[in-house]
Amino acid sequence: MTFQTFDDPGGQGDHAARLAQLRSQMAQDGIDAFIVPRADAHQGEYVADADARLAWLTGFTGSAGFAIVTRDQAGVFIDGRYRVQVKEQVDPAHFTPVPWPETRPSNWLRQSMPAGGRVGFDPWLHTRKEIEAMERGLAGSGLGLIAAEHNPVDAIWADRPAPPVGQARPHEIAFSGETAADKRARLAADLRKHGQAAAFLSLPDSISWLLNIRGNDLPKNPVVQGFAVLSDSGHVTLFSDPAKFDDDLRRFLGDEVSILHPDGLTAALLDLTGPVRIDPATAPEAAFRLLERASTRIMPAPDPVIMPKSRKNPAELRGMREAHLADGVAMVRLLAWLDRQPAGTLTEIDVVKQLEEYRRVAGVFDISFDTICGAGPNGAIVHYRVTQGSNRKIGTDDMLLLDSGGQYRNGTTDITRTLPIGSPPAETIAPYTAVLRGMIGLTQARFPVGVTGAHLDALARQYLWQQGMDYDHGTGHGVGAALCVHEGPVRISRASDLALQPGMILSNEPGYYREGSFGIRIENLVIVTEVEAEENRSMLGFETLTLCPIDTRCVDRGAMARHEIGWLDAYHAMVRDALSPYLDPAERDWLDRATRPLRD
Repeated sequence: MTFQTFDDPGGQGDHAARLAQLRSQMAQDGIDAFIVPRADAHQGEYVADADARLAWLTGFTGSAGFAIVTRDQAGVFIDGRYRVQVKEQVDPAHFTPVPWPETRPSNWLRQSMPAGGRVGFDPWLHTRKEIEAMERGLAGSGLGLIAAEHNPVDAIWADRPAPPVGQARPHEIAFSGETAADKRARLAADLRKHGQAAAFLSLPDSISWLLNIRGNDLPKNPVVQGFAVLSDSGHVTLFSDPAKFDDDLRRFLGDEVSILHPDGLTAALLDLTGPVRIDPATAPEAAFRLLERASTRIMPAPDPVIMPKSRKNPAELRGMREAHLADGVAMVRLLAWLDRQPAGTLTEIDVVKQLEEYRRVAGVFDISFDTICGAGPNGAIVHYRVTQGSNRKIGTDDMLLLDSGGQYRNGTTDITRTLPIGSPPAETIAPYTAVLRGMIGLTQARFPVGVTGAHLDALARQYLWQQGMDYDHGTGHGVGAALCVHEGPVRISRASDLALQPGMILSNEPGYYREGSFGIRIENLVIVTEVEAEENRSMLGFETLTLCPIDTRCVDRGAMARHEIGWLDAYHAMVRDALSPYLDPAERDWLDRATRPLRD
């Protein structure tokens, strides 16, 4: 089974010609600019081939960003994770990378267009929150923000792929820990409590979690794409291609779940009785406009599934622990294999393929994202994706950054390890040690109930900051239980205002990237847990899920505090005890060496 391809879907085609076609279509539609987002109508990180408009138009394949095309400019807006990648993927003769969020799109439009210009957007591809922010930013500019009746990119995309119709399947109670009927009843009671007649759901992972189903519509994310309406009685109307649901699954869902084709969504929203709960941060602007057209009372509020989904129950936590045990075995086998290979004989693709084979044996049915395997300068590309064109032979003086994960029936994994191939380059020792110390500092954090990810973010960066270093991505993201590897709304970043709660699972992944030279990132997944405190105050901390040695060849032991070395030695002892029974003698020998205590 092959999980990852190594072509470059964003790089195929004449993007200059597509840009010219789009401008011609815009002129026919009477608009002077058009916004092309990365997102689809469900606002997920991953999109189906049919919805990969940004990649098709520009060549940029990152998981976040957007383009704005005017009559004479085409800006590709990217955040700090993609500053290097975008320069390698877009044609600078036609597309200009724009740093975002430093540059607000409304300000860019003000500077790029004359007053009276018409800025078009597809209301199905933007949330209400996004559109309201853009309207505020354009206020007084003389520019008009116009909801397009038809997407001009779709109009010129002659060979656009068909929407996915992946087969859906039940997610067993042993993994979910709660029946779909109980979930629906619990959330329906909350709707009644707040005087809401129904809730509109647009996030596929919310719908999949609520109904205890999983699917194959998107690679690497086992969700069923669709929209849903949850009524205050607990009934769910699911708008998804009926071909995805066989008779057994329909019986599993029961009579309180109706399945309609997505073509029926517009009429259903126009007929919906309010008040309707709908999330301005995740639901498409088009849904709001349909409800407003019908004069239906709207109650803006967060998706009611998001928070229950983020707080994993005991069965979900058990499944995640089991998945990480299996994944740890696969990772150790990969790392032991890697150390056995003659120096200079492997490429990045060789490593990716071997890791996927070990994970296949461990029980994965898919990877949880395209494996990031970056050697030397490729490691400095935060979300690097190896292709046949970029594939690099791993040299004897390279740092190798390996960020990967698997989708198991009982859980989702995400792990990063960075290791030297041969002797560690001298310039990597200080940043590697600072990254490791930051990861340990966050892992050991104890904090009161009510603390947010923004409060904790600096713990992972402090040792980098002391040396004038930093990284341009968040420190941690939420992770789903046998769902999406990137799960909102919880995260650890300077922009997070959500309090951490027991049962949430997050990544802990500080890093450092030197463009053109190397990248460093160390990542474990952690569970938010309740911890004992001496005073009468509720306190939280973290339990580590990930089971895999952390390479110590780049560690400056003299720079580490005694308690940090103590944590690392204890972690390695836990890894050794957990994984050794599943390894052959040679692999156990390797693990014994890799987890040898640092403390004298």
